[in-house]
Amino acid sequence: MSSRPTPKAQQTAYQRWELDSFDRPNGSQQAAVLPTAAQLERLQQQAQQEGYAAGYREGSARAAAEAARLHGIADALMQESLRLDQKMAEDLLGLALAISRQVLRQALALRPELILAVVREVLGQTGQPQQRALLALHPEDAALVRTSLGEQLARSGWEIVEDGAMQRGGCRVRSADSDIDATLERRWQRVAAAIGDEHAWIE
Repeated sequence: MSSRPTPKAQQTAYQRWELDSFDRPNGSQQAAVLPTAAQLERLQQQAQQEGYAAGYREGSARAAAEAARLHGIADALMQESLRLDQKMAEDLLGLALAISRQVLRQALALRPELILAVVREVLGQTGQPQQRALLALHPEDAALVRTSLGEQLARSGWEIVEDGAMQRGGCRVRSADSDIDATLERRWQRVAAAIGDEHAWIE
């Protein structure tokens, strides 16, 4: 029996409406090609690698951001530590100067003859005056200097004058060639400035 299809003109009405068999091959369609196990494995490996790379990039970005944040915190802590260290150093210096002032006051009260060393040092810097020169002192210090150095100073041309506004422990020299401020306040300011401080002598 021939397998050739019946011409449409010779087909019955039923044959013309009959669906083609699902098993009949269609030349215009190709059979689906399924991937092999090796291809599936390669696809899986590729997906894993892409996922790992994406995760690594995201993790690296997060790690960099966290590192930057921690670095900022560490830098802020370091700056604050330096500020506190500086403040502590300044406070300690101020305390040391305050203690030194009290010690100096006590030393001058207990040993007023310390003014003699100050006067000798100042006069040693000026030399013997050519004209009338004045040595200004606190009245109590002036009495002490007159007793110990009065004759020597008079022979050298120095005149002792009393200055009630001056604190004990200091002096001031005025001559034609010199004007030296060796008052206690001024000497203290020079010492404080030498160590980078601006604390003035405070009564």
